[in-house]
Amino acid sequence: MTKLLNEDIADQVREAFANIQNPVEILYFGQGQDCQYCDETQQLLEEVTALSDHLGLKVYDIQADVDVAQKFNIDKSPGIVIAAKDGDQITDYGVRFAGVPSGHEFTSLIQDILIVSTRDSGLNTQTRTFLKDLTQPVLLQVFVTPTCPYCPSAVILAHKMAMENPLVQAEMVEAIEFPELSNQFGVSGVPQTTINSGRGNVVGAVPEANLVAEIQRALAN
Repeated sequence: MTKLLNEDIADQVREAFANIQNPVEILYFGQGQDCQYCDETQQLLEEVTALSDHLGLKVYDIQADVDVAQKFNIDKSPGIVIAAKDGDQITDYGVRFAGVPSGHEFTSLIQDILIVSTRDSGLNTQTRTFLKDLTQPVLLQVFVTPTCPYCPSAVILAHKMAMENPLVQAEMVEAIEFPELSNQFGVSGVPQTTINSGRGNVVGAVPEANLVAEIQRALAN
């Protein structure tokens, strides 16, 4: 089998993973049929997790392992959860990928692993306070394409926000792989962050404060 990561890329990732502070568990949800990118996504995750002893990978089938998929709110394949692992304890931070994290989104995958390993979002105090005080669920779906250089910053910001409160879930959605969802939310440019299934939208990679303001507006609707 031909490797997806060449030696140069593998060496760069291995070097980045030298900074992993705590174990990270990746949960992958594939599908036996009708899933164009499932095999590629699983192979990519296998190659990535092999680059550090601090990383684990669990492989599930979204149809055969319905109970696990429901537990982690996974309804698309390929689907990925980046979680913290402490002993036998898995802590779900709400960090999700729907679709293969290829192209520029490979950066998001690697950065998310490093951020989850720190157990700290790194967001500013005002943003953290707002998120910790939330009492309503927030779903952030960041629509991306692999060729979009601005998309990773939007994805990583949403994932950082999910780390601050179990009520927040953030999902990278590869727009081309899920065209019906993209059409449903009128995605015409990426990145687009859709809040609570269309109650709010942010187009472009924006600062923390802008996304917070749109979340506030969406929750007030």
